[in-house]
Amino acid sequence: MLLKMMKSKIHRAKVTRSDLDYEGSITIDERLMQAAGFLPGESVHVWNINNGERLETYALNAPAGSGEICLNGAAARLVQPGDLVIITTFCWLDEKDAARHKPKVVLVDQQNCRIE
Repeated sequence: MLLKMMKSKIHRAKVTRSDLDYEGSITIDERLMQAAGFLPGESVHVWNINNGERLETYALNAPAGSGEICLNGAAARLVQPGDLVIITTFCWLDEKDAARHKPKVVLVDQQNCRIE
């Protein structure tokens, strides 16, 4: 049996912009993507702490060090700049691997810089 497990998350990132006219996705600072182990094009869940909206999209790199968190396309209607979001990925693991799995958690400050 396979279990769906949290792979990694960026916790309480601040949305810097939203772009309704972009075709879709969430653009995330490349340093945060690397810290969380997100790949460009990987499916991500986005949970808006401010209004409770939940959505699934895919991740794209923003320039490293930019602090960018931008929801694009239709998802732009579900966030406002300044909203706090949790961005999460999942993976499928067999029971044995799931029992010892440790997800990555990336905490950020008000400027979306990683907190060590």
